[in-house]
Amino acid sequence: MIVRAPGKLVLSGAYAVLEGAPALVAAVDRYVLVDPARPAALVTEEVQAAIDAGALDAAAWFDASALRSAEPEPPPASPGAPPREASRKLGLGSSAAILVATLAARAAAASEARAARAFSEDQRAPAWDPRALFLAALAAHRRAQGGGSGVDVAASVYGGVLCCRLGPGGELDVAPHALPGGLVIEVFASDASARTSAMLERVRALAAREPEAHRALLGAAAEGARAAAFAADARALVAALDRQVDALGELGDRSGAPIVTPALRRLRPAAAAEGATLAPSGAGGGDVSLFVGGAPPSTAWLAAAREAGLECVPMSLGAPGVHVLDAARPLRA
Repeated sequence: MIVRAPGKLVLSGAYAVLEGAPALVAAVDRYVLVDPARPAALVTEEVQAAIDAGALDAAAWFDASALRSAEPEPPPASPGAPPREASRKLGLGSSAAILVATLAARAAAASEARAARAFSEDQRAPAWDPRALFLAALAAHRRAQGGGSGVDVAASVYGGVLCCRLGPGGELDVAPHALPGGLVIEVFASDASARTSAMLERVRALAAREPEAHRALLGAAAEGARAAAFAADARALVAALDRQVDALGELGDRSGAPIVTPALRRLRPAAAAEGATLAPSGAGGGDVSLFVGGAPPSTAWLAAAREAGLECVPMSLGAPGVHVLDAARPLRA
């Protein structure tokens, strides 16, 4: 029995979601695979937090390679030896997906064992409760990372495209969301990356050092996030994302966090000329960026993106949430 959970892309609301603004997040068709019958080769901090909290009895083997980009390392010094394969993260929420898939896989294994002891062959009932799974994963993920919105956990559990809002008590409201018709979203990976925790720490330092500037810039980003959540067509969504990128770019400049990288800054005017925007996904700093518009990028724009170090990464949005691989059924928020 293999359980898999999807990665995610944050389409809108990065940083501002922590202030109560709506965030749009999509599950993508790149998955973490977990086999509860195999011993864990690695225990992530999030999985360990779930074990420590009693939400998980043990870790399990997982494969998260689909959420990373393979890169050949330079050949070793010894002649004739083959180059090793290295990889880098794509910013698709692998830590959340590993946690969600592990919790679901252990629950499914326990359910299967109970059914076997009872000589039951009825496997129609779900092996886990989606809401309980979400809450357990959210608590462990926040404990391991020192906070966070939890939108990546929601995407891995429920799948699809979601609109998420943080409540005053830290609860995360999750609802399905329909993107405007005719929208084109292309995903690009960068050879640059940054740790989300380090980016958030710099932004928090700005809040302590220049609270008025921090409040104004996050306010502008929040206005764009709210407009994105209510966008009725591709043009309105592009405009709402542009407002967020402008605000987040200045937020990064003031805080010293490279939220909008130099490559994105260079390519944004050309994207705008095609009626589109180029935006970082999530915390920014590299990893993945999104070309969002009413039509695919032109050949000339794609060539400029390659020159800037951006590589198109095929993936589809709206993938199903965590499921047993041979009985894939999306779960609903």
